[in-house]
Amino acid sequence: MPTIEVQGIVKRYGALVAVKGISFEINRGEIVGFLGPNGAGKSTTMKILTGFLAADEGVANVAGMNVLEHPQKVRTQIGYLPESAPLYPDMRVHDYLDFVGNIRGLASAERAAAIQRVSGRCGLDEYLYKPCGALSKGYRQRVGLAQALIHEPEILILDEPTSGLDPNQIVEIRNLILELGREKTVLLSTHILGEVQATCSRVLILNEGALVADGSTDAIAARQQGGSLVNVTYATTNVRPNHDLLVQRINAIEGVTRVEILETQSADEFSFGVFAAGDPRRALYQLAVDQGIVLLDLHRDVTSLEDVFRRLTAPTIE
Repeated sequence: MPTIEVQGIVKRYGALVAVKGISFEINRGEIVGFLGPNGAGKSTTMKILTGFLAADEGVANVAGMNVLEHPQKVRTQIGYLPESAPLYPDMRVHDYLDFVGNIRGLASAERAAAIQRVSGRCGLDEYLYKPCGALSKGYRQRVGLAQALIHEPEILILDEPTSGLDPNQIVEIRNLILELGREKTVLLSTHILGEVQATCSRVLILNEGALVADGSTDAIAARQQGGSLVNVTYATTNVRPNHDLLVQRINAIEGVTRVEILETQSADEFSFGVFAAGDPRRALYQLAVDQGIVLLDLHRDVTSLEDVFRRLTAPTIE
């Protein structure tokens, strides 16, 4: 059973439809990036999942429970870090974590053990007795992550978890998220697309309240392009093949959907962009061997998450 299951949820604010019937599932052990431009419906969806808002239509199940019917029980299974960490500036870090643990229903001995556990995980051991307000933004963010973990939730919903961190701290938090993802379900919303590409195995992309993509970056790019893209360059110095015949033979490879002729730096080279449902590299190499052609270059074109995001969320010009 998925730990998060969303079926056709809709949320309206008067005439504005902020979330337009989106559906998705997330399983235990998945780290999923939740992306979209400002106003796409990400925060509204996260608030519905955490029980802060009720959907107008559709169903959201978290940890096997309907969020609308069992909001308090659902919240016991979720660790939530909003974009601005919910801290009390005058409280010491230890006292704040003890306060959150008490709200979460942990007994005194449990709270002490939990504080020790999360402070070590989040790199806060040296800051436990400093006021939250005296910490840098990066360390306040760490405290926010620690409070989300204090009760050992099954699900983590993190909104901009690396906001304000320096590059070294980002790597540390990234590694922590990867570690947590082995045992928990993690839904991660961020504007740092490189962070998602380094951390998440899957992305959900919202645009104007609709779910426009669900899958790995490579899989989404392949669907947009009509298949994965492989670039191949053959040299023609030894054997000069018929150009049209070579295109025909590439098109005949199983899974190939389209061949584009690319510009080359030399008249002694043929370069192609090969779109295919699978991975045609082995067949393209074998074609060179069979034809006695020198193979100069053969590589899959890696589409960045930024490229995918911009294509899917670019404003429509009428």
